[in-house]
Amino acid sequence: MTSSGPGAGTAAGSDPAGMVLAIDAGNSKTDVAVVSVDGRVVGAARGGGFRPPVVGVATAVDTVGEAVARAFAEAGVDSVAHVSACLANADLPVEEEQLAAALHARAWGTSVEVRNDTFAILRAGIAEPRGVAVVCGAGINCVGMRPDGRTARFPALGRISGDWGGGWGLAEEALWYAARAEDGRGGPTALAHTLPAHFGLSSMYALIEALHLEHIEHDRRHELTPVLFATAAEGDEVARALVDRLADEVVAMATVALTRLDLLTEETPVLLGGGVLAARHPQLDDRIRELLSAQAPKAVPQVISSRPVLGAALLGLDHVHAPTEVHTRVRAFYEGG
Repeated sequence: MTSSGPGAGTAAGSDPAGMVLAIDAGNSKTDVAVVSVDGRVVGAARGGGFRPPVVGVATAVDTVGEAVARAFAEAGVDSVAHVSACLANADLPVEEEQLAAALHARAWGTSVEVRNDTFAILRAGIAEPRGVAVVCGAGINCVGMRPDGRTARFPALGRISGDWGGGWGLAEEALWYAARAEDGRGGPTALAHTLPAHFGLSSMYALIEALHLEHIEHDRRHELTPVLFATAAEGDEVARALVDRLADEVVAMATVALTRLDLLTEETPVLLGGGVLAARHPQLDDRIRELLSAQAPKAVPQVISSRPVLGAALLGLDHVHAPTEVHTRVRAFYEGG
């Protein structure tokens, strides 16, 4: 749909029909950008988190819509040619289809493509749509893609889909080992002291009680993941084993994705993203690289620091077959080139 509003296109100086709306919607925040046909970012805004399982699809899309409205106003348009949306909680193809229909109903663009938000992180870190990304934030996920359109992905729904790791998973495991260490069911670990101490408590019993009675908010459990890594860095064997296990999971996912895409024998970027991997914990970082060199020698691991909305924009430009110089201009905008 092309805008027919009185000011449409004036801010960008170009036809709205050639524009792309990029959306990167995560659990905690949403970034949107309007990209002109020549690769300029002519409108941008940030909004709240995208959590359809919690608030429902309509309310979640409303949150995105608030940011889109501000970006459109800055760009001087009320619609674009294509919407490229990389969304959290779009874990299955059927969910992508449902969310695409919900976005299409808003008439933000003539066409709409929805992908899981992990694809945005992957595309932001590569020069062409070819590579694998493993993201470890609150949860863990992995995707891969080739220029011919082939992709590799996992359901990433937690333990029911075979996943282990992510900030929440690590915190839960650390609590499990610490609780058993204190009451005698398990072996000793410094986690029995470092975890409750983080909240100013003297024992795991006190921490368990505080969490169960919600004297400590549920969302604060993620604070225990850095405590786990700090305890591992001090030499605690249980904590170190959990860090090593996460490295094993990261490499397992990456290797499977590379195998599915027939990329094991080609030099291929493996991007590491999300808060846990981007923190560059030495033990985790070193073990991931050691395991990759043994299991996927052609893989080239690198930590991704670019904003994911860049990836959503590049995927949109891929869709409209934009020339290389347009991709380069968008990347320069976000990377300061």
